[in-house]
Amino acid sequence: MKIGFDAKRVFHNFRGLGNYGRNLLEGLGKIYPEHEYHLYSPTITDPRALDWSKKHSQFITHEPNGLSKSMQSIWRSFLLTNELKTSGLDIYHGLSHELPKGIEKLDIKKIVTIHDLIYLKFPEYFPWIDRKVYDNKFRHACNVADIVVAICEQTKSDILEHYNISPDKVVVKYQSCHHRFYKKLEEKRLDEVRTIYDLPKNYILFVGAIEQRKNVLGLVRALAHAKTDMPLVIVGDGNTKNKKELINTIDALKLTSRVLIRSNILSIDLPAVYQSAALFAFPSFYEGFGIPIIEAQFSEIPVITSQGSCFPETAGPGAIYINPHHHEDLADAIDKVFDDESLRRNLIHEGRKHVEKFHRSNTTKELMKLYID
Repeated sequence: MKIGFDAKRVFHNFRGLGNYGRNLLEGLGKIYPEHEYHLYSPTITDPRALDWSKKHSQFITHEPNGLSKSMQSIWRSFLLTNELKTSGLDIYHGLSHELPKGIEKLDIKKIVTIHDLIYLKFPEYFPWIDRKVYDNKFRHACNVADIVVAICEQTKSDILEHYNISPDKVVVKYQSCHHRFYKKLEEKRLDEVRTIYDLPKNYILFVGAIEQRKNVLGLVRALAHAKTDMPLVIVGDGNTKNKKELINTIDALKLTSRVLIRSNILSIDLPAVYQSAALFAFPSFYEGFGIPIIEAQFSEIPVITSQGSCFPETAGPGAIYINPHHHEDLADAIDKVFDDESLRRNLIHEGRKHVEKFHRSNTTKELMKLYID
């Protein structure tokens, strides 16, 4: 088969959406190398993207040329369909919410992945113009796609609630995290990474963007309320306003010596950061899936996360669930994990057993079934 992908975020995004695309493609290339994979992306300039492309040379990359180079957004949204006409593709998969205009006229299988509808669930987090752009693109993609892939049951439910499309064409196909999280690291490697980033021996860990929706402030307030004196390591970055609010909250609660913010951790070092942690806390208000949860479970550390949204589906029986609006609940859960070794061991065991369903070998095989059917 010849399968094409909207690969903009594969080469231009190094957070959740980009990780989704790269992990998906790496899995396909490794397990199903007999197929031909074509990646369509605006001009690639980021050294990280160029390096990834070089390492995965089995993928055929297509970038705009000629006049299209000067209007890359138009190329991706409108002109790309003309290239796809003569591409000989069997399938075109939009990996992040979008399909180009006019693709509905082409005789190829059209698939789009919808990760979340956060812009509708929490409109206060998005400027008005962004919400309008997202709504137009998402609805168009869902309407013209033959298959809409939701990354979890929660997202499927949201799609059917907000968009007028047939339930028959919405399917759930889970994603995985990078395979580097599957391997247990030696203590020497953990020491090395802790030294590089000046991290303590044990800590509570949070991984994610520093923004309102992630509820990092609630986690810091919970730390102040908890009995434990365990430090907190926050791995992530955010805009100036959000970071300033976080630092001011840390200072006001007199937690400056116990809360460490690390915004510069390399992806290759992240598994060691997880495996050095005593607990992973992820009290987000809403997620499309919550990849850090499965990274933590593959890393065999206990997880505390939020009630509702996608969280029970992602974390399964391997987590304690709290009300993210009440930091006292989170504080109590933190203390419970540190006070009860039996509970801690059970969370690790159940989490590791549950997360196997998200192993790349399983998620890739499920995706290929969708392509072949």
